[in-house]
Amino acid sequence: MIPTLAWTPEGVRFLDQTRLPLEESYVLATTYEQVADVIVTMVVRGAPAIGVSAAYGVALGALRTKAATAREFAPEFDQICARLAGTRPTAVNLFWALDRMKRLFARLLASGATLSQVKEKILDEAHAMYEEDIQACKAMGAFGAALLPRGDSRTAAGGDSSAGTIGVLTHCNAGALATCGYGTALGVIRSAVEQGRRIHVFADETRPFLQGARLTAWELMADHIPTTVICDNMAASLMRAGQIQAVVVGADRIAANGDTANKIGTYNVAILAKEHGIPFFVAAPWSTIDLATATGEAIPIEERPAIEVTHHGGKQLTPNGVGIRNPAFDVTPASYITAIVTERGVLRAPYGESLRAMGLVAK
Repeated sequence: MIPTLAWTPEGVRFLDQTRLPLEESYVLATTYEQVADVIVTMVVRGAPAIGVSAAYGVALGALRTKAATAREFAPEFDQICARLAGTRPTAVNLFWALDRMKRLFARLLASGATLSQVKEKILDEAHAMYEEDIQACKAMGAFGAALLPRGDSRTAAGGDSSAGTIGVLTHCNAGALATCGYGTALGVIRSAVEQGRRIHVFADETRPFLQGARLTAWELMADHIPTTVICDNMAASLMRAGQIQAVVVGADRIAANGDTANKIGTYNVAILAKEHGIPFFVAAPWSTIDLATATGEAIPIEERPAIEVTHHGGKQLTPNGVGIRNPAFDVTPASYITAIVTERGVLRAPYGESLRAMGLVAK
């Protein structure tokens, strides 16, 4: 289990993902404001991890309050949630986690709970979200592994070691680093490997922040899963050459019709997969489903700082004054998605119907 984040008596300890893969260091957030900064600066990233981080941020705010009673703490609680909600707009897990905390706090106030009880229950809820996320990743990993194509089990002439291996393309990082452990898209791959399947992962660099080259490659190598990093513009060529048999990506928000927001460039990959007849799977926990958003057109897309495009490793790459666009996400229409994998099961088109039905069953 890669320690993406962990609760300690001093605060929340985050693996600093901005320094990977060459330096493994940690950041300790002791206040909710510091948790907010960690999210904004992408020390921690990935929709599920952001949600749980925000929950721990609320817990830190509650534990550090100088209020004397639960009622007196209420305005400060609202301020804490508002600050954390303003960190990153696209990842719906952030708002799911904060809404869950708001509902809990409302129940506690209505029951006449003391401030001490409020602090205890809020921290317990954050811990519960952490454990639920890991279990959800393992469940969706098992569901998703069953969907991956089977490689040719025949031994090639000369004992080709690649016989029976399938190539799986990923984009960005939807692994243990994007969650509390195990991962969503990479959880599918991990589960398949644990079942004895032979997988070779092709990891898109994922420009401009290089989460694939820096993070996906780092954690898969730590797990000894064969991995090759490719530039974002190489996928079509490898698909045409027959080296990729499936695509598995994560998601930051899934609309009620199945349209999916994920790291910028995912839409490109989906188009290429459809053109080459390759299945395109999205793996995400149910907390990423946003049934209140009708289609992908209504998903807010975060615009990141221009410096992530203009500079790399502290070195400027672009001319002074040139225009820069840096949307962090794009939306893949549901028509390009072969299946959506959640911890509750596998969803197929028409997604408007299958998502609604699964949501009703869960209630």
